[in-house]
Amino acid sequence: MRVVLDANVLVSGLLFRGGPPARLLAAWRLGAFELLVSDCLIDELSRTLVRLAARHQHKPAVLNDFLDTLRLRCALIPLDPAALVQASASGLRDPDDLPILAMLIGSGADFLVTGDKDLLALEGAHPILSPAAFESRFLP
Repeated sequence: MRVVLDANVLVSGLLFRGGPPARLLAAWRLGAFELLVSDCLIDELSRTLVRLAARHQHKPAVLNDFLDTLRLRCALIPLDPAALVQASASGLRDPDDLPILAMLIGSGADFLVTGDKDLLALEGAHPILSPAAFESRFLP
């Protein structure tokens, strides 16, 4: 199964232990699903993790190791201009979310897992689930 985890899920999974995002990252590390990323997603993660690291007492080396792991173990999906156009037509309220929706559309991923309410509002039109819903459906 090919899955896109939104930046909010990846950040939560790394910084906060014990919740569904952390369990999703653990399942991915054990090979439960293939994780798809894009340069845009990795850039967003880099900016967000740098900003939050000190506040949550995480060492920069741990965060850099995580980003390196993503680059090495995930399928890197280029942002498809046609998928971006299709995402733009979806009625998504926040234009900052367009690249992640375009990634789902362009990659043919089975699911996008996100905690973003604007993206979750499109779950009837696209295979989008919350971390808890994904966990309860697919992970033991």
